[in-house]
Amino acid sequence: MKAFVLRSFGSPDVLELTDIDKPVPGDDEVLVRVRATSVQPYDWHHMRGEPYIARLMGGGVGLRKPKIDILGADVAGQVEAVGKDVTEFRPGDEVFAMPKRGGFAQYVCVRESELAPKPKNLSFEQAAAVPMAANTALLALRDQGRVQPGQKVLVNGASGGVGTFAVQLARAFGAQVTGVCSTRNTDLVRSAGADEVIDYTKEDFTRSGRRYDLLLDNAGGHSASACRRVLTPKGTYVVIGGPAGRWLQPAAHAFSALAVSPFVSQRMVMADVVRCTENKRNLMTLTALIEDGKITPIIDRCYPFEEIPAAVGYQEEGHVPGKVVITV
Repeated sequence: MKAFVLRSFGSPDVLELTDIDKPVPGDDEVLVRVRATSVQPYDWHHMRGEPYIARLMGGGVGLRKPKIDILGADVAGQVEAVGKDVTEFRPGDEVFAMPKRGGFAQYVCVRESELAPKPKNLSFEQAAAVPMAANTALLALRDQGRVQPGQKVLVNGASGGVGTFAVQLARAFGAQVTGVCSTRNTDLVRSAGADEVIDYTKEDFTRSGRRYDLLLDNAGGHSASACRRVLTPKGTYVVIGGPAGRWLQPAAHAFSALAVSPFVSQRMVMADVVRCTENKRNLMTLTALIEDGKITPIIDRCYPFEEIPAAVGYQEEGHVPGKVVITV
């Protein structure tokens, strides 16, 4: 099979299209023929080995060379074969998952416990846009944010992959949603369901005087102390992303918010989808919402498999509206 292999840290040029052996599923695994995958910051952070502090962290990107040799955290495709202990799936089933690696290949093995049936009303490309981004938004809102109907929610970075799902999910949970984005994406965020849109090129939301019960921070353009100004006394600040950097960011942005949490009345928490153990259950929750028409993936661009390096480079530029998807 063909796969883009990562043997050393660097620019998208280090992703090498290579012929490798097709993986063989273990007893509890499913071999998936990948039909589509997606690109996200998670991929280029691992590709670059940045921020450098992540190389020293347990479960990080690797110290001298990448821990993940085939990137691609999202997968949508068809079951090719199953291990002897697999009972839920059979060849031909259409599925999707967030295996955290392996999507930049024609085949990938996924544990049965991580795999879910693909939403019936989505194409493979649409389904591939869902797992990591929508899972992150769901964790941030429901689990860490504890969102309730009628609450006021602000999504900073509302036009990106996570942000567009967060806006839709917040509406589905009955919240009043304000999205923060640039001028060119205000219509997109409004169409995703935001009740109000703040153009950050014209207005600093941290100085607006308005208060929110929950703030989801995808962008990290303001300090945690500045973001606290817009929260109610018992409001919640959820760190999702932050500014890119070679040495500390975006990790430092998250750590600084968590460090002040014990000393303030607001909750300061982080949504960590990579360490979540309930991703399959969350995918089933998202599938129900998708099939009910309450959330829909928003795709900016779709690249062919052979152009994965170009797709990663585009994602790395930042400010991508919605998701970047690969047809395999």
